[in-house]
Amino acid sequence: MHFPEDLYYTREHEWLRPIQDGEALVGITDYAQSQLGDIVYVDIPTVGQTLERGAVFGSVEAVKTVSDLYLPVTATILEKNPLLEAHPEKVNQDPYGEGWMIRIRIEKPEEIEELLRAETYQTLIG
Repeated sequence: MHFPEDLYYTREHEWLRPIQDGEALVGITDYAQSQLGDIVYVDIPTVGQTLERGAVFGSVEAVKTVSDLYLPVTATILEKNPLLEAHPEKVNQDPYGEGWMIRIRIEKPEEIEELLRAETYQTLIG
């Protein structure tokens, strides 16, 4: 499994990548997608909303289960990945690249420091 060093991780298996001017991309980890299996649908009804850290921003549906998606930091949801509408399998194929889920504006940047780094996340999942 792959755990990029430049990302921040949550105990709920989301990742956060700061990109520019207080914005970031969020997705699920390689570990999460492997546990879910083949992803068939990504539902993100929260675009335009500001949500607290830990709030559910959407869900991902796999062949066997539906799993909630949790926001790593307090943020405004700016965009959902348009590619996932027609190609939800990108989450399985490239969870840290084309399979990103949302672009956010971080409302409380200090919360980033409370997220896990790659080594700590890797230890968490064993």
